[in-house]
Amino acid sequence: MTGHVKFKLTTAYDGTAYAGWQVQKTGVGVQEKIEAALARLFPSKPRLHSSSRTDTGVHALGMVAHVEIPRGEFRVPLRKLPLALNAYLPEDIRVINAARCRGDFHARFSATGKQYRYFVWNHPAMNPLRRHQAWHVPRPLDWDAMRAAARLFVGRHDFKSFANNRGYEPESTRRTMTRCDLKRSGPLLTFTLEADGFLYKMCRGIVGTIVQAGLGKFPPTEVKQMLAQKDRRGAGMTAPAHGLVLWKVFYHRSPTSEVRGQRSGNSAPRLPPDS
Repeated sequence: MTGHVKFKLTTAYDGTAYAGWQVQKTGVGVQEKIEAALARLFPSKPRLHSSSRTDTGVHALGMVAHVEIPRGEFRVPLRKLPLALNAYLPEDIRVINAARCRGDFHARFSATGKQYRYFVWNHPAMNPLRRHQAWHVPRPLDWDAMRAAARLFVGRHDFKSFANNRGYEPESTRRTMTRCDLKRSGPLLTFTLEADGFLYKMCRGIVGTIVQAGLGKFPPTEVKQMLAQKDRRGAGMTAPAHGLVLWKVFYHRSPTSEVRGQRSGNSAPRLPPDS
């Protein structure tokens, strides 16, 4: 827009107290809090446009959003913009980085992929320090079965069986998953999922299914049949929201994306619109 400057904001938040990212009719969204902080600094009350929409209770370490601010209002040195915004934000939300970007940059449509991480605490007793950031699975898990199930999600598939209904039919339910793996550090399991896009609750459907394979509910090879069925009722459970973190958003390393500041990730296929 003429007369405006555009900025890319990278934010992190603990989603425990929020009804997701978006401004909500009932409940408070993270976006609402950041826009209120922007309104304290800029009279035009600029709106945020995000790369993703996290659900109630889901966390983020690398949520990206862009904002356009009238040139006449922007009198804060860019390096101090995160500090200025954080002064008006609650302690469970922080702007980590601000970078000026080109006019054709869009937080959602310029993205090429996303990485989510999901945390499971696999021990009879829950770690109280992890109670808001990990799913407690007290029973023993078959590690080999879970890894075998995870490998079957990699590639281009129709993920309709692992996505919940948002109330409308998405344009496409096909996505390309480039990474689906898990690591163990003592009782803490970390699932890493990367794709060119994710359907509604798709990450949680995949993780819930892998954990159920680890519990012996079904053989790992059944994942192939679940994908083919294209029916949510035929796949595994949806893992709880509080174990999920939007870890990072990927963008092409191109001078048309940003003027200055941090660049995220490597080249990947163009991200389809979120469903």
